[in-house]
Amino acid sequence: MTTWTAGTVLVTGAASGLGAAVARAVAAEGGRPLVLDRRPPDPEVLEVPESDVGVVDLGDSRSAEKAVRELVGRAGGVDAVVTCAGTDACGRFDEVDGEDWDRVVLVNLLGTAAVIRAALPSLVERHGRVVTVASTLGLRVFSDATAYCASKFGVVGFSRALAVETQGRIGVTTLVPGGMHTAFFDGRPEQYRPGPDAKLNRPEDVAAAVLFALQQPQGCEVRELVVTPSVEGSWP
Repeated sequence: MTTWTAGTVLVTGAASGLGAAVARAVAAEGGRPLVLDRRPPDPEVLEVPESDVGVVDLGDSRSAEKAVRELVGRAGGVDAVVTCAGTDACGRFDEVDGEDWDRVVLVNLLGTAAVIRAALPSLVERHGRVVTVASTLGLRVFSDATAYCASKFGVVGFSRALAVETQGRIGVTTLVPGGMHTAFFDGRPEQYRPGPDAKLNRPEDVAAAVLFALQQPQGCEVRELVVTPSVEGSWP
């Protein structure tokens, strides 16, 4: 069995947060990160050639597929996909605007599926890997998080089914992270933001777990990987 060699890795949500940390980790290993996000990354956060950046709203599945095909085509193929992009709409189900609620599922679940669908031919050709990013709220629930829980439970189910469907052709890992120090919580009402003493992981540490999954020898897979701060309350 041969170990993983850093190759071309498409990362969604790579303009910030976990996505940017994963892209930087791939580059540090000598790989080539392809960036897919709603906006290009700030060069001070992540510096990649313009040709390796795709700008698209993952809430539009068909546009996302088109952007991935173009990005993968320019790169000459892709060895792995890591789906870090995500959004949320906090609040009680009957108080969250319907379009805002729908968008969480569109981006987190359908966007994930669209990106992988478009990259799948190249992944199969190269016996590549996929790391989908779920959440501890894809395995348990909190109040005021119906949209996020629905989307992340969906990511878990999609990923498990995809792993069975593509076994022997590509590797599929579901990453289940707890809270992280990212901009994900910015702009929320105070009640939905971590307190000043909240125990959160650095995105760089979670990115190391992503690379661990990608670096497994051919024929060996980490199917699901839960990564949380040691004293964080969202798991178990």
